[in-house]
Amino acid sequence: MNYGPVVEHMKKIASVLSVKINSDGSCGDICLEAANDLYLKSVNVSREDFRPGKPYTNYIPKDLNFEAMSYRCVLEQRMIHSYVNAEFYNAWMELYLMPMDSEDVDKKYFMFSYDMSPKVDANVLADISPDIASRVIRTTLKLRETDDFKKSIRGIMDDIRADCEANRGCILLTDFKARTCSVLCDSLSPDEHTPDMASYIDEGGYLRNPAEDHSMEDDNSDIAFFDIVETWADLIAGSNCYIVHDADELEKMKDISPIWYTSLKYAGVYNLVIYPLKANGETIGYIWVTNFNSDNTLNIKAILEVTSFILAAEISNYQLFRKLKILSDTDLLTGLLNRNAMNNRIADIVSGDSPFNGEYGVAFVDLNGLKAVNDKEGHIAGDNLLKAAASVLRDTFMENEIYRVGGDEFLVLVVGKTEQDFNNLVDDLRDVCEKSDTVKVAVGSYFGNSNVDIREAMHIADERMYKDKEEYYKKYPELKYRNSK
Repeated sequence: MNYGPVVEHMKKIASVLSVKINSDGSCGDICLEAANDLYLKSVNVSREDFRPGKPYTNYIPKDLNFEAMSYRCVLEQRMIHSYVNAEFYNAWMELYLMPMDSEDVDKKYFMFSYDMSPKVDANVLADISPDIASRVIRTTLKLRETDDFKKSIRGIMDDIRADCEANRGCILLTDFKARTCSVLCDSLSPDEHTPDMASYIDEGGYLRNPAEDHSMEDDNSDIAFFDIVETWADLIAGSNCYIVHDADELEKMKDISPIWYTSLKYAGVYNLVIYPLKANGETIGYIWVTNFNSDNTLNIKAILEVTSFILAAEISNYQLFRKLKILSDTDLLTGLLNRNAMNNRIADIVSGDSPFNGEYGVAFVDLNGLKAVNDKEGHIAGDNLLKAAASVLRDTFMENEIYRVGGDEFLVLVVGKTEQDFNNLVDDLRDVCEKSDTVKVAVGSYFGNSNVDIREAMHIADERMYKDKEEYYKKYPELKYRNSK
């Protein structure tokens, strides 16, 4: 049948494509059979260069997501509508795939049309069924239920997994500059017994086999999981998602991402839908579900399209807030908490927002001889001495709060230890610094309970530190003052 006249009368971008039906009922090559001038212009092909019946990849890059939609359209004889962020065109595309009648036994046909816009159209994105809209509203409300962002995200992922009737749902955060990734949340169905996602990535970010029998097909101990993550862009291929509907489609992944293919096969995955989370033009993570109800693929895709759009913005804001919080609370030279963080911590204790419920110890630590080092060797040497002191404090008071509160002054707050444990830590610090050739400190400490005002405890510790410092300078008076150059 000549489909040329059909598309030529369309006032929108339009084309007709064929899907080869193999003898076993599976789908094969997708070819472009007819196209109107608007379509050819959109793919930058002249009418003279257009040859009907050639693979669609002669005109646009291969797109696995588009192929999956094409197969579903002709096999299920249903119209497919989707709104995607198409990186290849640097635009958002509203896609329409409509099955057509055909007398061919070994081919099925569909009409393909789309609209493009450079920016997302909120009205189109929001044009979803009432059922999906209610789920999206639920997602938005859950983000506001609690100040605990990670708890909210876990609850949302549980809902998404349940809505998709999937065995697993996961959000993975990515940093392409640092080439790292981390699991934000992982939701498993109650009857799922495979390990959680974090079990597949070791502390160094490398792929590992979580099973005791180490029965994965290959030894992947030297493969960084981020190397797998980098292949996902090729699978998504400039579209907005990647869908594996069944085991046959999973096999097509093998050539593009063989290590991930092996990992998925090991985990018993037979279908998958994955969406990138994009914010400010960058991919900040991925959201996916596995072993979902494939009879409901279109609704699942619609759920993830909208929720991924919302979650990407929320996660980006959360990451920005954390970065700003870290910058405002961190001493940039030593990496310790700064005076601003200490003031906020003390204010929360005094106000009752974050009270002590038991005993605690506080220690003021002052670095001796910094002025002399600055004078004799310069401020770079002085900075290095401060960083060395910070390192000693971190090694001694591991997992406790350490603040740089002044030029050469530090505060240590120890909670949940006995008085003997606290005094042992202080003594360890004195011993290390006594043996050190560079880091010499004066220390004043106080141990009390929640009945003692933290400000009073700090005052006592500070006075004791100055007495200790006076004793040090009596012993080494040449270090007390700046030496003339």
